[in-house]
Amino acid sequence: MQGKILVVDDEVALVRLITYNLSKEGFVTCEAYDGDAGERLAIEEKPDLIILDLMLPGKDGLEICRNLRRLNIMTPIIMLTARDEEIDRVLGLELGADDYVTKPFSVRELTARVKAVLRRRNVITDAAAVEGDLHIGSFVIKPNTYQIYHRDQLLDLTLKEYELLELLLRNKGRVLKREYLLQVLWDYDESVNTRVLDVHISKLREKIEADSKNPQYIKTVRGIGYKFEEHADD
Repeated sequence: MQGKILVVDDEVALVRLITYNLSKEGFVTCEAYDGDAGERLAIEEKPDLIILDLMLPGKDGLEICRNLRRLNIMTPIIMLTARDEEIDRVLGLELGADDYVTKPFSVRELTARVKAVLRRRNVITDAAAVEGDLHIGSFVIKPNTYQIYHRDQLLDLTLKEYELLELLLRNKGRVLKREYLLQVLWDYDESVNTRVLDVHISKLREKIEADSKNPQYIKTVRGIGYKFEEHADD
């Protein structure tokens, strides 16, 4: 058994197709066909990952995503949408989605995305088992709970934001190329562009910088990428 996946979509045939293929890969699945049921199952069933349609009867995918993150439920979310507008993709990521798939899509592609997200999460868990907490300046990384503290305050991070900040912290002082960050965090997904990375960097700055427009921790290296620098007061 590889884990439990919650599939939330109002297209019954699509849900059955997705759950059938995930079951063949060893996943346990549960289903919901409207937003209210989807949110309830996300809380009660504690799935390892949620496949969440953007447009749903009742609460839509964005509202569900927002509500779960407010409850500090950091279950990875892959959002589905029939629209290929960047504004939808960016908004979903800002609200805490970890990945985005545009309809129509192949079930094989979706399954690969599911495995990639869970693989990254398992790598974090495995590292935590042997490493424990990591102190970097005024930041403390707690890999076993996917948490990062700054000046003794728990940061409200999505899983993807956690992965990005952890990577920057572990490579303190080193310039990380945009291509490298996209490769490591999005597993060679060609549909994810630098705009997606910029959104996550912007959200991190809002959460850790005194002035997100004049960042002291996450520095932009023009034409190359980003690097994390210690603050003078740390």
